[in-house]
Amino acid sequence: MNRFILVFFFLISIQQTIAQDWLLAPIAQKSDVKEFKNGKVIEISNGLIARQIQVSPNAATVSFKSLKTNEQFVRSVRPEARVTLNGQTYNVGGLYGQKEHAYLLEEWTNQFTAGSNDFQFARHTVTSIKPHFDWKPTTWTANKNLPTGKELTLYFTAKNADLKGVEVAVHYEIFDGIPVLDKWVTIENKSGKELKVNQVVNEILATPEEESAVVGKPEKMKKPQKLFIENNFAYNNAMRYDLSDQATHWKIDSSYTSQVNYNYETPCVVEVYPLLGVGIDLPANEQYKSIRSYELLLDSYDRERNGLARRKMYRTLFPWTSQNPIFMHLISTEPAKVKSVIDQCAETGYEMVILSFGSGLNMEDASETNIAKFKALTDYAHSKGIKLGGYSLFSSRRIDDENDVIDPVTGLPDKAAFFGHAPCLASKWGINYLKNLKKFIAETGFDLLEHDGPYPGDVCASTKHPGHKGLEDSQWAQMTMQKEFYQWLNGRGVYINAPDWYFLDGSHKIGLGYREVNFSLSREQQKILNRQNIYDGLWEKTPSMSWGFVPLTKYQGGTADAVLEPLSEHLTDYKQLMMQYYGAGVQACYRGPRLYDTDATKQVVKETIDWYKKYRDILNSDILHLRRPDGRDWDGIMHVNSSLKEKGLVMLYNPLKEAITRKIKLPLYYTGLSKEATVHTQEGKATKYALDRDYNVEVTITIPAEGYSWLVVE
Repeated sequence: MNRFILVFFFLISIQQTIAQDWLLAPIAQKSDVKEFKNGKVIEISNGLIARQIQVSPNAATVSFKSLKTNEQFVRSVRPEARVTLNGQTYNVGGLYGQKEHAYLLEEWTNQFTAGSNDFQFARHTVTSIKPHFDWKPTTWTANKNLPTGKELTLYFTAKNADLKGVEVAVHYEIFDGIPVLDKWVTIENKSGKELKVNQVVNEILATPEEESAVVGKPEKMKKPQKLFIENNFAYNNAMRYDLSDQATHWKIDSSYTSQVNYNYETPCVVEVYPLLGVGIDLPANEQYKSIRSYELLLDSYDRERNGLARRKMYRTLFPWTSQNPIFMHLISTEPAKVKSVIDQCAETGYEMVILSFGSGLNMEDASETNIAKFKALTDYAHSKGIKLGGYSLFSSRRIDDENDVIDPVTGLPDKAAFFGHAPCLASKWGINYLKNLKKFIAETGFDLLEHDGPYPGDVCASTKHPGHKGLEDSQWAQMTMQKEFYQWLNGRGVYINAPDWYFLDGSHKIGLGYREVNFSLSREQQKILNRQNIYDGLWEKTPSMSWGFVPLTKYQGGTADAVLEPLSEHLTDYKQLMMQYYGAGVQACYRGPRLYDTDATKQVVKETIDWYKKYRDILNSDILHLRRPDGRDWDGIMHVNSSLKEKGLVMLYNPLKEAITRKIKLPLYYTGLSKEATVHTQEGKATKYALDRDYNVEVTITIPAEGYSWLVVE
């Protein structure tokens, strides 16, 4: 009897754990803003996280914590923002008087004072959150819902007579069902005269340190791992956010004199700002808007769980990243060939044709003749239910001395660009480039832009370019132009492939992570390398945020064993390469002159696409990493989604030259199943398994030689 009771309560505790896990089930509590202590403290919370801001005698965050773990992310009070205006730096909010900076006690805050030179809290407003730009999904999309939640805005004014009429607003957004807070700053210039905005720091948090190190430099010490901050000032072609981020800065805190580090060099203060500054002149009656920082409070050190949390953040807050049309890369713009491939796509279930690099497409040519040619092709594609788009190169090219970015050291267009030579987006040529692309896309009805080398952060010292005044504002001006362009495309329903990290401002897909010359290696090598790229590239990105590559024809060199043409002679390899990508939920650039060359090839393509569409929802769900490909034994991944009928889909591969039988442990916690799972080997007979105490089941499966198999979990 006692054993029965223990088992009963154990099963109940399992169900409660799953029900309370925001990664598995919706959280009932909605976002809210409340006042405490007679209005002295404002709290913004959603049941998962809570941030408290004391607003008297000035405003400053006094608590920021995870409600799941009760972990506190504030150890010391800091201003809510910092601005440099007309060359002078001012804190926005802030409280003074804390003597011990290792931790913060609530009773101390009543004794804190305000700084007379700081911007002072004046009032606050609470509204429902609104979209940051228009989004019109016109392709297959896993999540078409925009996030819901609350926005809290704190307004500040300065006592300084020179800043009369200047109002700084600090905005906080909190979202239903996800432990993320978004923060940014706006500056309203009602002074009646031009205002120089030199720099804006939109977030300052003094956080608990991650490690205790008596000696050690900041760059070698761990930054807090449970506070993930992503801002929308990221670029540089890394295809990973942490290497693309240009605005999150971890700093030391010399006021924290009780820290273990002898030289006070623990990285325990995070600030968010563009390193080179803003540098713009803000006219009277206009508003400046800063970088946005999204702050995700994690509840674990587990890499897989933290990756799932980041991926849910993308799918929830930036749902355009869940768009994932099935596309093919065509290397021709000859109308007859384009129409033939459009027909092939319609017959096999593909949804989009991309006129690839090297196809002859030139969207910079906005002439009536060029637009008429591609409008006719777009109209034909649409008549067949197919979308059409194409490739344009912006960066890594030379225009001329007048329009290229100018190096601030040499004064020449020689070394300033990330890719060597590049045009300045704010030059006369750059402004005209965007104008022509907008005209071409609007008038042809193109559905996609594959943008190679969007603005990668190049600075420009030219004082003659019409879109910026000089070096100081060159980066901010170009970044703003790039973002506005992508948001314009989203408002028209145009899909964007781009190699830089503009997801927060509208791009849809980025490279999975690859080395281009690897696509000139043999097909046997490509199979394993592609699976490694998939395995490694989907820790933080969702499948829909990533694209891979399959060279149907010769690419970057290589011999006949590197390509798939003639397709009918390499059907086994063609099918497996498709299954590897579609089985991961990743679209690949199938680049060549056609999708099939014989009826047998057509059947293989159609069967694969039919399979993908049947399981499309689960295949576009997040993956768990089972075993990394190494060519020595099986490897595999597992999709999970607790809200679907198919709770999981497992892809398993055998690189060996003989069939293998393996007992494989499947981690089913993130499927939402707690007691029992039904597993189908491909679409065969179902077998029921009882989950162990760690939510695992073990299945025995035979994987064919140099082949693959798959399982469905219900």
